[in-house]
Amino acid sequence: MEALLAFALLIGLILGGMWVQFAVAGAGLFYIWLLKGFAGWKALGIVSWGAANSFTLAAIPLFVLMAEILLGSGLASRLYNGVAPFMRRLPGGLLHTNIAGSGIFAAISGGSAPTAAAMSTVALPELSARGYDKRLVAGSLAAGGTLGILIPPSITMIIYATFTETSIARLFAAGLIPGILLAGCYMAFIMVRALMNPDIAPRSEIRSSPGDLGRALLDIVPFLFLILIVLGSIYGGFATPTEAGAVGTVGAILIAAIYRRFSLRLLTDALTRTASMSGNILFIVFTSMIFAYATALSGVGESLVGTLEDANVSRLAFLLIIMVVFAILGCFMEGLGMIAIIVPVIFPALLAMDVNPIWFGVFVVILVELGQLTPPLGVILFVVASSSKEVKVEDVIMGTLPFFGIILAFMLLLIGWPQIALFLPDYLFG
Repeated sequence: MEALLAFALLIGLILGGMWVQFAVAGAGLFYIWLLKGFAGWKALGIVSWGAANSFTLAAIPLFVLMAEILLGSGLASRLYNGVAPFMRRLPGGLLHTNIAGSGIFAAISGGSAPTAAAMSTVALPELSARGYDKRLVAGSLAAGGTLGILIPPSITMIIYATFTETSIARLFAAGLIPGILLAGCYMAFIMVRALMNPDIAPRSEIRSSPGDLGRALLDIVPFLFLILIVLGSIYGGFATPTEAGAVGTVGAILIAAIYRRFSLRLLTDALTRTASMSGNILFIVFTSMIFAYATALSGVGESLVGTLEDANVSRLAFLLIIMVVFAILGCFMEGLGMIAIIVPVIFPALLAMDVNPIWFGVFVVILVELGQLTPPLGVILFVVASSSKEVKVEDVIMGTLPFFGIILAFMLLLIGWPQIALFLPDYLFG
């Protein structure tokens, strides 16, 4: 009963317009009070210290700063222009550049919003001028943006690892192949659509010479080198994710300096945006630790295990229920909040059902991707729409619907063949 009251209060506060951080904190404190009275609040000092004193969470501002330096320097346009010559002759043309460019930038940014913003700012004006279907353009940019939390390094995976005490390196490895495959599914859909209706993506008649491709490759190589350093150091066991984030930040500064885009003003602005974004993320983690402490006190996770065993719920049915819950909550709650609230509650049940926590981390991240594309709170929808006056939120929503279906189908594929996510971490770490 206490759990139902606490969750009802949480949902009511969020629907009432309260910021997620304060809604979670308020519901968590109320939950503890119901269970232990005011005496239960005495442990909040230890709980808050445990949330703040985390070497793992220190990776978040480093990855955010790395992305902000590259985004603020305008180098996203170089990346886009570097990928474009390799894609323009395919059916669908530069729409593939939206996906491929997003995938590469995702391996640097760690988040969906920076990825979507970087690609949309460059792509929307150019593709609109070339006569591409604006809904499909907007949909491909929104879908490509979601890759930012699946292709490592991923801030969302770091949050998941914090609450489940799983290996970040294994999670990063687990997200790589699904991220690449999902991007491939997006591109396959675009190719089919373009073959069925060539008018949505005018075929380019420009033929790139070997020299053009070589110059374009030079615009991509620094980004690939940065990805290799960051992910290679983690997978190779040379650095922790936090240390790799520090190395990546230095690498981003060097790349900006090489292209003569680095300045004190750029660094100051990047640090300001990083402090704001990281503070928001870490505040969600802090308040969610309070709620997680309350659920641990109540034993709701263990009760859920017993209920599922009594009801003889299969693993597939349980995963489908989780998909529905995330889909509903995604309409009015951001992804990090969903992970922080739901995962601590259901994690004991997952272990009881022998669900691999690394695999489930990838599964949850893809669920968060769906939430970012779900109105009315889908963050990526508004990021793409705000990048151009010619595109409205309604256009982005309609353009995103086919990609939404692709993500759902991919999740079912992931349930059927979990090795899609588990092959690489098993190969690298045994």
